Amino acid sequence: MKKLFLGLAVAAGMMTFAQETKTVTPEPIKKEKQPIRFGIKAGGNSSYFSEQKLSLDNQKIGFHAGVLVNIPLSQKFSLQPEVLYNQLGARSVISSTDVTTGATNVKTKSEFKSTMNYISVPLMVQMRPTERFYVEAGPEFSYFINGKNSGDSTITTTTGGTTTTQSVSNSQDINKDNINKFNLGLGLGLGYDITQNLGINARYINSLTDMRNQKPEGTEPLNHRAFQLGLNYKF
Repeated sequence: MKKLFLGLAVAAGMMTFAQETKTVTPEPIKKEKQPIRFGIKAGGNSSYFSEQKLSLDNQKIGFHAGVLVNIPLSQKFSLQPEVLYNQLGARSVISSTDVTTGATNVKTKSEFKSTMNYISVPLMVQMRPTERFYVEAGPEFSYFINGKNSGDSTITTTTGGTTTTQSVSNSQDINKDNINKFNLGLGLGLGYDITQNLGINARYINSLTDMRNQKPEGTEPLNHRAFQLGLNYKF
């Protein structure tokens, strides 16, 4: 009988302990939204005009440089305004010949370049499929500062192993009255954060505004097209 009471007491004690003891499951750690970060960026531009076919002969090499601020909206999305000095334009190889007569080879090349400098303000919305990789899209607002048109001709003559080169260049400032001061474009790009501070970014800019102040009747709009590749550093 004593064994029966002892068994009941032990069973009751175990049931009471089981009711009072709760299994605690730790909650998953939630990633907090990142703070606002400021930074700098710089890189190269390869640009041309919309009336040109995409080729190496019409790519004008320039650069961009400026500041940025990255504003996280959530764990996946952020807003990144930038202020950049942005060099656009185009290049056109007017003629290129290579003629050999007897022991003499003559190469001639003539090209025309337009360099147009802007202050650009991209407003990019970035989405991160992964922690380090992101895609972006958004408008870019630009203001024309100044520019130049230049022409270069080069004649290279080789005779009996001796080469001589003659170059002729001329340039003139672009008349600001002929240029539309404000330009609206659309940017699409992607980027990768190499470290917490250093990242690489590639972007394509398609201008939506005719760069001319007055568009001649019966002509297609003349727009900027540009590829950008650069580095950014966030503090």
